[in-house]
Amino acid sequence: MTTIQLSTVIKAPIQIVFDYSRNIDTHQQSANKTSEVAIAGKTKGLINKGETVTWRGKHFGLYLQHQSIISQMELYTYFVDEQLKGHFKSFKHQHFFEEKNGVTIMKDVMEYATPFGILGTCFDLLFLKKHLNNFLIQRNNYLKLQSEQKSLQTSHFKLI
Repeated sequence: MTTIQLSTVIKAPIQIVFDYSRNIDTHQQSANKTSEVAIAGKTKGLINKGETVTWRGKHFGLYLQHQSIISQMELYTYFVDEQLKGHFKSFKHQHFFEEKNGVTIMKDVMEYATPFGILGTCFDLLFLKKHLNNFLIQRNNYLKLQSEQKSLQTSHFKLI
């Protein structure tokens, strides 16, 4: 089992960050390098507990599909997406949100296991963990940018 943990500080209210994090359209925009597209289940807008989405994206030169379900959700503080079908032996991505002193701290805990025994372990050590870490960083940077822009827009309207 491999675990990736990231923490991102975002200057925006927790509700904005939470909603961008579970927005299918935002995810597709953030994953443009892998041409990731929602092809089944929830394919647009905000995904909620119990809903599924099937992603198709290009990773390591191959188009792969990954179906996940939002297995847990506590509005504005936590949600979990877990693989139902895909190429991982197991996959669980926990999303935590906490607002402190006018900023939101978004934490990712991604846990996964690869199939194929020692070959899967070697692939993970050599390529996969770095790929997934970079994928999350790119996604989080995009979420940060979008959330902070939205926060500025809404605070601007409050001033008028």
